[in-house]
Amino acid sequence: MRQGRGDGFREFAEGRSGHLYRSACLLASGDTHLAEDLVQETLGRMYLLWGRVSRIDNPAAYAQTVLVRAFLTHQRRRSAGERPVGEFPESGAAAAGSGSGDTALRLTLLEALGRLAPKDRAVLVLRYWEDRSIEATADAMNTSSAAVRTRTSRALGRLREQLGGSMSEFAGL
Repeated sequence: MRQGRGDGFREFAEGRSGHLYRSACLLASGDTHLAEDLVQETLGRMYLLWGRVSRIDNPAAYAQTVLVRAFLTHQRRRSAGERPVGEFPESGAAAAGSGSGDTALRLTLLEALGRLAPKDRAVLVLRYWEDRSIEATADAMNTSSAAVRTRTSRALGRLREQLGGSMSEFAGL
């Protein structure tokens, strides 16, 4: 019985870890170390619940909710001395193998996301990266639908202010 539980979880973790990592990177504004920690914490929590997973309708969506809540908890606990690095290593852009415009766009967006408050960042990632409904986002963030609508609107406004005219160069305007 124990082996079956481990095999099922291993299959789930292998199938979802890439998606969880990409979401965690966005939440962590490109801080890959924090993203790895968040994914590890999420998978650890999911393993503890795995015996009861049959009661969860959608384990993948539940894992995303666990990830967002782990991120928000981490942001509340963060010590004042910890700061993410402001520059990305050159090898990261070269390893991605994408064009310089695509890389510049990604870095610009990650930097702008990093300047947002953690809850603003989480609502934008859930709504636009994860393509969740307002209700699903509210459930993941443990808040009301009205609060999600308000936070989304304000976060998009802040993001537009930060990006200013810098996005027009990527749009070819």
